Amino acid sequence: MASKFYVVWAGRETGIFTDWPTCKKQVDGFVGARYKSFLTREEAEAAFGGAKSTAGTGRAAAASGAKIKTYNAAEVNALPVDVKIFTDGGCEPNPGEAGSGLAVYHDNKVVELWYGLYNPMGTNNTAELNALHQGLLLAKDEIAKGKTAAVFSDSQYSIQCVVQWAIGWEKAGWKKKGGEIKNLELIKEIYSLHQTLKDKVQVLHVNGHVGVQGNELADRMSILAIQSRETEFALYREPLDITAILATRAG
Repeated sequence: MASKFYVVWAGRETGIFTDWPTCKKQVDGFVGARYKSFLTREEAEAAFGGAKSTAGTGRAAAASGAKIKTYNAAEVNALPVDVKIFTDGGCEPNPGEAGSGLAVYHDNKVVELWYGLYNPMGTNNTAELNALHQGLLLAKDEIAKGKTAAVFSDSQYSIQCVVQWAIGWEKAGWKKKGGEIKNLELIKEIYSLHQTLKDKVQVLHVNGHVGVQGNELADRMSILAIQSRETEFALYREPLDITAILATRAG
């Protein structure tokens, strides 16, 4: 019997796999998993977007920068996880004054907002990475309490750095063809943390400013971080008046 090729677009690792048991490890119990079998490698590669992968591993394909799924508001709300953590970074101008923000939801209700990590000479990418880092740290705490958690970012750059590209960079001795890896030390720290959480915490992409409330609140917190020049990462202590917060300036 001819072997099949399994494409995983959303799972613990993405890529093209040559046997079902390996594919199953990536998707079994993974909320929002997307995968499909194909009879030929050519069909699988075309479906995956032309990304080549090492047979049976998927890691090379993951490092190649495969497209990541973008979740809309309805899909975010429908995800069956206890804790949803939205992260965002802002910079005005870019480079310039930067800050990061988070919005934490329990059972689809906002319970905490966080802001800070002000940098007078930062970049948007660094602010996004800092926010993602804090989101993963909070997710780690929630997992330790027996909760399920997912982290959301509107920065494809941040997600791909940590979930996809860093795999190849690490194998290459933290080098890449064509130049330096910007924000390398921060990426290495987040990647190391993500490796300990990847089987339990999903890192998912949402578009910014398209009606995902958590993303909008995280955005407002990143602007508050810039306006307040808060260098620590601080819990928002004012009343959680969502309408009033959303009415403040967006990033």
